[in-house]
Amino acid sequence: MNKNVETFIGCDCEYGEAEIVLFGAPFDSTTSFRPGTRFASKAIRSESFGLETYSPYQNKDLTDYRIFDAGDLELCFGNPEKALGQIGELTKKILKDEKIPMMIGGEHLVTLGAFRPVFEKYPEVHVIHFDAHTDLREEYLGEILSHASVIRRLWDLTGDGKIFQFGIRSGDRSEFVWSKGHTALQKFNFDGLEEVVEKLEGKPVYFTVDLDVMDPSVFPGTGTPEAGGVSFLDLLYAVLKVGRLNIVGLDVNELSPVYDPSGASTAVACKIIREILLGIQK
Repeated sequence: MNKNVETFIGCDCEYGEAEIVLFGAPFDSTTSFRPGTRFASKAIRSESFGLETYSPYQNKDLTDYRIFDAGDLELCFGNPEKALGQIGELTKKILKDEKIPMMIGGEHLVTLGAFRPVFEKYPEVHVIHFDAHTDLREEYLGEILSHASVIRRLWDLTGDGKIFQFGIRSGDRSEFVWSKGHTALQKFNFDGLEEVVEKLEGKPVYFTVDLDVMDPSVFPGTGTPEAGGVSFLDLLYAVLKVGRLNIVGLDVNELSPVYDPSGASTAVACKIIREILLGIQK
């Protein structure tokens, strides 16, 4: 696999040497409000060079680890199932080569494409989900493949007791009702995360971060902003807790850079990605 020409800062080792493989999934065909997340991965790579590779939060440096940036997939628009298949093919190869896939979306539906091969390899995998939205609809406007139903599609695979949701503050009433007994849903914040991390110690975990879990005052550059979110530091310390686990796949999604011309949202996304990449290093 060839190295991407423009990489996320510090993620430029060769594929064969890599422990983590970063790739972009620029897809937003089911976005229900404001599209534009297809531009996120490219913007994140470019703006990442405004960061240092060193994290003072963790006293770690990206240059000390083996991370390969495979670039963006060329995904078809208008055919979600085909796009999910393309994502799945690359994820399956990464897993087969005993590496950890980390995807940059794109809208949240792309998580399903990466999760399917992870579930195939690790059928006992658990999911930790940070988001403003429940994403638990059975369908949205008659379509079962939607960013509004992605966690419900993960549940179709995992069943009850495997999905832990945090920061949720928006969704249809029926989604909150349905979650009881099916997922563990924590509204508004990360209360209880430490207990979940302790519970999942040693188990395979897929980690999905929808950046709109942050408040729009911190992160306005997203397709469906929801007031009442967490701060950057809240999210940072939460992802560092999750990073202690056996992460077998992960993604960060829902930056829509066109809605924040200042570039601040992209800078926030870059920093969270850096901290996640460092946080999952053992």
